[in-house]
Amino acid sequence: MAKRKMSAGELAERIDITPANLSILKNNKAKAIRFSTLEAICRELDCQPADILEYKGE
Repeated sequence: MAKRKMSAGELAERIDITPANLSILKNNKAKAIRFSTLEAICRELDCQPADILEYKGE
């Protein structure tokens, strides 16, 4: 988001989710994400899923 000079509120509006839900995603509190939401984020930020997701083993 910083590279695109986009606020969290603007991104949330563009991908049609609430700012609270975007905050949950940003702060690693989400247990899951819909593919449609991931696709929308990647489309708006012009990135790939690997640019924003990280796997952490237990």
